[in-house]
Amino acid sequence: MTAPAPAEAPTAGASTGAAVLEARGLVREYGPVLAVDGIDLSLDAGEFLTVFGPNGAGKSSLLGMLAGAMRPTRGEVLVRGTPMSWSDGEWRSRVGIVSHRGFLYGRLTAAENLRFYGRLFGVDDLDHRVTEGLARVRLSERANFQARQLSHGMRQRLSLARALLHDPDVVLLDEPYTGLDPSAAGVLRGVLTELRDGRRTVVMVTHHLKEGLELATRVAIQVAGRFAWEGSTGGIDRGDFERHYHAVVEGGS
Repeated sequence: MTAPAPAEAPTAGASTGAAVLEARGLVREYGPVLAVDGIDLSLDAGEFLTVFGPNGAGKSSLLGMLAGAMRPTRGEVLVRGTPMSWSDGEWRSRVGIVSHRGFLYGRLTAAENLRFYGRLFGVDDLDHRVTEGLARVRLSERANFQARQLSHGMRQRLSLARALLHDPDVVLLDEPYTGLDPSAAGVLRGVLTELRDGRRTVVMVTHHLKEGLELATRVAIQVAGRFAWEGSTGGIDRGDFERHYHAVVEGGS
């Protein structure tokens, strides 16, 4: 195959100005296990990076460090040039995350979950934002259902509404398509497409090559804790990329 050349994308770690999200030399160790091995990245407003990779490549650990949910063993994360600080949570208002955990309270209704998080972030005009958020993910008719009564796909959509409620600069998505039926996946895809509005910076980890490619402006293949390949999505053919992906994963470089 003719693989897209990594040179088409900004070099890892290079900055094109005041980057919205940066990672510098990120390392995460679990005892003797090196899960993330010196990853650098720099993303500007409007960029959508999809990270592919096999199980155990360290993708979720990378996303956890970018979200501030996990301390790096070494390295640092910066949002708009400000290093992430564990003693100051102000930077959290700039980041929204969707993960397997969902961060939802099962006994609260869909609307109550959003109001709870809205108060944590000091969201203005909260009732309107909650109504708008539920409509955005097509859950208006489930507003008064407890989160535990919702299907997996509905909970995933509610988690996305929660992550976007405070209008963050950075949105992080950990395998958002896992377990979704085609209808729920379509709703999710529509909302994620809206995020490509030029304002936000998005990083998504997924095994779904089709969905990951169609949304991304940049892609990376993570193997054994490192970005084994990076490139722009411009001109990428899905079939060619799928073959290239398997070659990179099997070769480890």
